[in-house]
Amino acid sequence: MKTGAFIVPTGVGASIGGFAGDASIWARKFAEKCRLIVNPNVVNAACFSGITENMLYVEGYSLDEFFKGNLCLTPSYHNKIGIIFDKSISQPVLNVHINTINAVETVYGLDICGYEITEEEVGVDFFIDKSGASMGNVKNLQTLKYAAQNLLRKGAEAIAVVCHFPDEQGDDYANGVGVDPVGGVEAIISHYISKEFIIPCAHAPAFDDINISTEIVDKRCAAEYITPTFLPCILLGLNQAPLLSYSGAISISDLDFLIVPYNSIGNIPVLEMTKRGKKVYAVKENKSVLNVTPENFNKCSIVNTYQELYNKLFN
Repeated sequence: MKTGAFIVPTGVGASIGGFAGDASIWARKFAEKCRLIVNPNVVNAACFSGITENMLYVEGYSLDEFFKGNLCLTPSYHNKIGIIFDKSISQPVLNVHINTINAVETVYGLDICGYEITEEEVGVDFFIDKSGASMGNVKNLQTLKYAAQNLLRKGAEAIAVVCHFPDEQGDDYANGVGVDPVGGVEAIISHYISKEFIIPCAHAPAFDDINISTEIVDKRCAAEYITPTFLPCILLGLNQAPLLSYSGAISISDLDFLIVPYNSIGNIPVLEMTKRGKKVYAVKENKSVLNVTPENFNKCSIVNTYQELYNKLFN
């Protein structure tokens, strides 16, 4: 069976995969035919998840290290998950998340080894930069580190992080245009924990307003408007995130192909794959706010649609 990677960068406004699990339909189809590495952005959908058993859920820092040849992946299907909550999350919002943990444990049989509340407030803010990409700042990463250490002592094999975010997102995102404004700073948080502990990590934001919207929004982001918590999707992903190590079952040498949006190819996975002479497919129907295209980098193969690529690879 082939091993591929299906990546949609976070916070760049990808027309497919830039919202809430809206690339899942294609990732699931490809994963029927091969073992597929996905970043959380591809399958996370608030209270839903596009994850399947044939997917390997790997966040951005670990993904880059894998493509550089520095980390290997060992498939794992029932990880012990520890959860970090930001001290600045209010008690009513925290209670909703605790109920969510209990529900996901009950329905899916996940192994949650406990949760920790940070000793200090994390301090998150986010914004859209001049390029149109999602960015942000985290004032107190150290308090996340201490909470993670406590969870590792309890046996955690993967870490979920829930930080308090200022209420978001605005009409543009709800209407299916622009960039998810929280994606960039979420990546900073998960990258930090993954780098510090070489452990699978994913982040979900917690907002003060936990009312469910009654407005009709773009279907690509609808999952985020029907739930007060985005925690379920990251728990389902981390449950089967591959374990990370310096030697393991799957290395970059085992990867057969990489699939990326058309104009988002200026990243480490693409550069490392082309350096090794491996196939990279840029999908023209999926565009972002970036402007790094295969025409500027002729080592990628251009395909018009995900369906065309699926037919090319598997028919």
